[in-house]
Amino acid sequence: MTMRVAIVGAGASGLACIKCCLEEGLEPTCFERSDDLGGLWRFTEHVEEGRASLYKSVVSNSCKEMSCYSDFPFPEDYPNYIPNSQFLEYLKMYANQFNLLKRIQFKTKVCSVTKRPDFTFSGQWEVVTLHEGKQESAVFDAVMVCTGFLTIPYLPLDSFPGINSFRGQYFHSRQYKHPDIFKDKRVLVIGMGNSGTDIAVEASHLAKKVSFLMLLNGAKCIPLSNKCLTHPTRATGHICSLLSPIGGRAGQIVQQQISSLFMFLFRIQLREPVLNDELPGRIITGKVGIRPSIKEVKENSVMFNNTPKEEPIDIIVLATGYTFAFPFLDESVVKVEDGQASLYKYIFPAHLQKPTLAVIGLIKPLGSILPTVETQARWAVRVLKGVIKLPPPSVMIKEVNARKENKPSGFGLCYCKALQSDYITYIDELLTDINAKPNLFSMLLTDPLLALTIFFGPCSPYQFRLTGPGKWEGARNAIMTQWDRAFKVTKTRIVQESSSLFESLLKLFGFLALLMAIFLIFL
Repeated sequence: MTMRVAIVGAGASGLACIKCCLEEGLEPTCFERSDDLGGLWRFTEHVEEGRASLYKSVVSNSCKEMSCYSDFPFPEDYPNYIPNSQFLEYLKMYANQFNLLKRIQFKTKVCSVTKRPDFTFSGQWEVVTLHEGKQESAVFDAVMVCTGFLTIPYLPLDSFPGINSFRGQYFHSRQYKHPDIFKDKRVLVIGMGNSGTDIAVEASHLAKKVSFLMLLNGAKCIPLSNKCLTHPTRATGHICSLLSPIGGRAGQIVQQQISSLFMFLFRIQLREPVLNDELPGRIITGKVGIRPSIKEVKENSVMFNNTPKEEPIDIIVLATGYTFAFPFLDESVVKVEDGQASLYKYIFPAHLQKPTLAVIGLIKPLGSILPTVETQARWAVRVLKGVIKLPPPSVMIKEVNARKENKPSGFGLCYCKALQSDYITYIDELLTDINAKPNLFSMLLTDPLLALTIFFGPCSPYQFRLTGPGKWEGARNAIMTQWDRAFKVTKTRIVQESSSLFESLLKLFGFLALLMAIFLIFL
């Protein structure tokens, strides 16, 4: 009998799950509470309950070659950083290309997902849904939860003494849609993530004054143009893993030097930056003022620490991050504590007797989220089918507990390091289990140009379709032409070029850096 799978949410993760289920011969039914697909990427003028909300000007924070599904590149005429409206178009093209729409039930809210009485034996779930006022119940062999973690605003009002006495307007960044509300106002934006940065910049064009309060360790702000195709490469990850056995201060120094060298050669950002072309200019021209921490909020003003006088403020925007929850699941299934859940590989509850419930997208990779959730879906579906066997619960719980020891960190008040994962290492772990990780050693003999491009170049999603289940015949060509597509939208004409001296030198420097790293290992 065909395994029936319930999928909660028709955003980027949900669409990937539908496709993966179909590819593996499963029967998916996706429940989407709104009237269209897209999840986070579908802009609406009003905030919808249970769905991530974005503002009108949002663009993707990684370039199109790094942000696509691994077997479905963005159209080559799309800009390198995709506005939300075009990202939604892309998701709809994906759904149409792979015939996913017929598997989605729109305007259907999932009320509850509970174990069947014989769960220990069958692993089945009862899913109760609500559609147009009518409640229905159905039994499924497995469930994939794709609701994301940007749905519940985190409002740490206790961190801002006196804010309840504030007579102006204050709200979470989730409620922000257009900059018109800031016209001729004195605005304070709290939180230096991408949302806080964007809002501060947009406000500065209309507001009387904008103050910007950075939280925790702040962040490095870089222009979008400097980040396209500059995510971590396999070269940097491999070298750092080789150097990890070198202990003590000497080992740290060597790893830092190697990482710095590769960051110089390939402009790689190993820590997630804030992406905004305008912010530095707005700061140095006084349009956005950086402020220290808040000492006290008063009726019509804010007193900052280490400043002599209070500052008049009309609007406070709290870009302070999110928490998440699964209201349709009992805590005995997935319990959320301190911004994290006990999920093996960020996917499966470690304690369930049967691995038939998967959470997709509850992760913050140091890379693009879309190919990450797609890889999660490919791996999870094979676990659901029984092709991949999970380790004993004790082993899974040990991994989960080790991750919980990480302390909260990041750019907003609620950004938990426990959700953070290295992009390449994590995806390679999943690809290894499904026999889809590219073998660079054998490739070096059969296709050395491709092997070098993969090792030293950006780890674009097409690499994940070179081999194994779900192999895509267009993967090699997509890898070898990724820079062409990235540059195409920046050119008005094609210029005949001779062999690039810079490109040759870059490859030579990269090779020499690799030799130097290997030499240092065996010193």
